Amino acid sequence: MDFRRGRERENVEINLIPMIDVLLVIVIFLAVTTTFSQIAQLQITLPTAEAEKPVQQPAPINVAVDAQGRYLVNGKPFVGKGPEALSVALKQAAGDQSDPMIVISADAQATHQSVINVMEAARLAGFARLTFATQAGRH
Repeated sequence: MDFRRGRERENVEINLIPMIDVLLVIVIFLAVTTTFSQIAQLQITLPTAEAEKPVQQPAPINVAVDAQGRYLVNGKPFVGKGPEALSVALKQAAGDQSDPMIVISADAQATHQSVINVMEAARLAGFARLTFATQAGRH
């Protein structure tokens, strides 16, 4: 069955002019952007230098705090009460060092006050460099 019996078939044309216009714009865009991507290369020779040996860091003072609030200063049990007595122990552990690094290793169950006591003792001893030891979490 041919329902278009009386009509002539129209020839289908593909208009290429808009496609050529779009391609021409793309070519111009690519040509413009590639001129900015040129990288200038310089042939340089870097100077050489002899580095001095790094300054030997003084040994840190390790203060451990357990869950019951007991202290260890460089592995030795601390017997005393309060930050004032602990500051004396820190000064003794420092020896002739003027500003040693104080490493606080506190148990996760230790009270906040026991850690603050170590920080106060370091302040009373005149030591400003404090850090906390941590361990990587297990996942």
